[in-house]
Amino acid sequence: MPDQIADPSDLRADCARCFGLCCVALPFARSADFALDKPAGKPCPNLQGDHRCGIHADLRPKGFTGCTVYDCFGAGQKVSQVTFDGQDWRTGSTEHARRMFDVFPVVRQLHELLWYLTEALALPAARPVHPELRRALEETERLTRRTPEELAALDVAAHRQEVNVLLLRTSELARAGVGGKGRGKGKGRGRDRRGADLMGARLRGADLRGVSLRGAYLIAADLTGADLRGADLIGADLRDADLTDADLTGAFFLTQPQVNAARGGAGTRLPASVSRPVHWTAAR
Repeated sequence: MPDQIADPSDLRADCARCFGLCCVALPFARSADFALDKPAGKPCPNLQGDHRCGIHADLRPKGFTGCTVYDCFGAGQKVSQVTFDGQDWRTGSTEHARRMFDVFPVVRQLHELLWYLTEALALPAARPVHPELRRALEETERLTRRTPEELAALDVAAHRQEVNVLLLRTSELARAGVGGKGRGKGKGRGRDRRGADLMGARLRGADLRGVSLRGAYLIAADLTGADLRGADLIGADLRDADLTDADLTGAFFLTQPQVNAARGGAGTRLPASVSRPVHWTAAR
């Protein structure tokens, strides 16, 4: 098997091939991210008969910011077209719909792992662990193709932990040759900031090259002009973080939902694996 998934689009949401699963299977609560409450298994009132969102172009102004930062990593079309062989939850039995909604979050987690593993295999510095990463990729892909019953019973947390060991090793190898000595009034000092509470932190111009920010809380942090080249951003909470003019070139394990949740602009430099959010331009 090649170092990457044969078709990278498999790990990007294709709403045209999905039955609107994220709009039905997942719950959300009235908050700054959602304009109303919706229990799991109940269709969002904005979901149309063709499984498209009726307010897709106006989600943010209408109070559904949470929808704009969500990504299923291609799990929606996998569950719709592969796991359930194109059988719509609207036309099947109640049990069929329930099983589909139960399986969707499981496959979503597996597809997120596929995204990380694919990126890890693209990092030259991680070559020493490429064989193990490739085996983990193959096993994770096999898991996504199990039956609905097998997927519902799958211990995703256990599999995620096994993969995480490899991703940690990948991070160490990838960051080994990257700078980041905490220049700039001590900002960025320390290469391991896993799980750090940096909510609202003033990190303007900080040198964070090669720093591990795995699971760090960077909510509303000021990262204007910060240097995040070669940083590990897996699981970092970037909600409302200001990435204006920040350099994230070469940062890895950064996902589109993280970028969508942050603020930025034309001067923000991003890895090729993610796209510049439309609302960044609209907000300026």
